[in-house]
Amino acid sequence: MGDRSRQIADSINRHGLARTTQDLGLRLLNRLVFFRILRCLKIDSVNPEFLQCDGRFHGLFLSESALRTFTTKPEYEISAEFLDRAMARGDGCYGFLDGDTLASYGWYSTRPTETDWPALCIQFDEQYIYMYKGFTHLKYRGKRLHSVGMTRALEFYLAKGYKRILSYVESGNVASLKSCYRMGYSDFGEIYALGLFNRFFLYASSGCRPYGFKLSRTVNPGGESAALEMPPPRASALPGLNGRGDTSK
Repeated sequence: MGDRSRQIADSINRHGLARTTQDLGLRLLNRLVFFRILRCLKIDSVNPEFLQCDGRFHGLFLSESALRTFTTKPEYEISAEFLDRAMARGDGCYGFLDGDTLASYGWYSTRPTETDWPALCIQFDEQYIYMYKGFTHLKYRGKRLHSVGMTRALEFYLAKGYKRILSYVESGNVASLKSCYRMGYSDFGEIYALGLFNRFFLYASSGCRPYGFKLSRTVNPGGESAALEMPPPRASALPGLNGRGDTSK
């Protein structure tokens, strides 16, 4: 059995045939066009179970100077260019240090924020915090650092007067979804994004609207947005998708 076959078999064992088939279908579709389904998640209460971790780790909001020391090390996935943009927005990064090693981190924003996809950004109402770019070093996987970091950040921002943390996970990322649900996240909507011929067609379900949560096209140098916000799709328009949060970084 090849590596790919073993990965598929492992996915079926862990997540079931239906989820695995959906993930494979989306991967195949994305070879032809850009298409994403995003599960939109929220959390507004602190679970004390996720406030503590191994005492060897030092958790804190990292300063810009501390983060700069990691930009020259690709293993941490923080480029100097990314850090410049995040600092310009005023974003915060809660992370865990194990000595001089950055074991885990997550980013938190109060302003429209870039995504992993060029030209697309996330927008949301100013009374919420947006969590993005969660990372745990390979050496520290399985120690709940990401969950503890998010919970401590939630506690901090709630005390500052923000209502909750918002985030999204791609629908095929079942492991990340399960992790989010364990720590108390719940669904509030879905976002669909289709890129075709250098145009983006974007739709946020009705559950996203109270939070102002949506994908938008970054404004180009000419001052025009290339995104088209779609009306709610009819059942026949997107087979198998009904526009409701149905409950996977």
